[in-house]
Amino acid sequence: MTDDGQRCDLSVILISYNTRELTVQAIESFYRFAPPINFEMIVIDNDSKDSSAEAIAGNFPQVQLIRSRENKGFAAANNEAARLARGRRLLLLNPDTIHLDDATGALWAFAERTPERGIWGGRTLFPDHSLNPTSCWGRISLWSLACSVFGLTAIAKRSALFNPEGYGGWDRSCERDVDIVTGCFLMIDRSLWERLGGFDPAFFMYAEEADLCLRAAQLGARPGITPAATIVHYGGASEVSTIDKVVKVMRGRTTLIRKHWRPLAVRCATGLLYLWAGLRVAGSMAMKPGARDKWRAIWRRRAEWIAGY
Repeated sequence: MTDDGQRCDLSVILISYNTRELTVQAIESFYRFAPPINFEMIVIDNDSKDSSAEAIAGNFPQVQLIRSRENKGFAAANNEAARLARGRRLLLLNPDTIHLDDATGALWAFAERTPERGIWGGRTLFPDHSLNPTSCWGRISLWSLACSVFGLTAIAKRSALFNPEGYGGWDRSCERDVDIVTGCFLMIDRSLWERLGGFDPAFFMYAEEADLCLRAAQLGARPGITPAATIVHYGGASEVSTIDKVVKVMRGRTTLIRKHWRPLAVRCATGLLYLWAGLRVAGSMAMKPGARDKWRAIWRRRAEWIAGY
């Protein structure tokens, strides 16, 4: 940990929103396996209603806690924390993660060994310690979108051809270049972050790290992950409604598409997204009432998610 006046190697940034118990676990496990470098931790609480801020302040007085009066979203809150950071690298860490060992130290070592990458990530597990493959992604394309729409990705998850965004059957057991490092456990050079202007605040939540990594690659960065840095990631812990989460994810993906694709490709993608939702509404007719209600609600909100953020 860094004392005032000391050089700070790493600024750990965590955004809290209504996940009190998980957030406390995340911070406790991080400090239990603290990396052997000078670091600071900055936590922004996005106006949680479950006393998250009080629990963080009471349990971790060494943390720099910022209490927001509104839910700024993931992107804007990280940007605010980064402006306060002193480290030469930033680590974005989700509040629903658990360190099992010195994962951050291993990620730091990976960054020191491969400084040309600029962005580094690790491997994530589910709570039962089975592989959670969402620590990284391939970039979205018309092909990957079509595979998702017509169910090919779901049917052939282990196929690199039909699941290109998920990298097919790759078990994340080796170091590799990736298009996107997920924001749950993402390390980035502060100088690169500042060149990029941080996250695009247009993204309230979801896909902001995809946009960041794609823009970084345009500047010459080579994002990559290492299995030496492995953590547990629950995923979506702050989301109460499955429907709301799907809508936010789709808004993020639509915003990403509109920002990075050419107009003709955007029009094609828009048609595919409508078809994606329509096919699932039709397919839900043979499902239980809860599934039917879910997809009907998502379809009714199509104007919201097709517009993006």
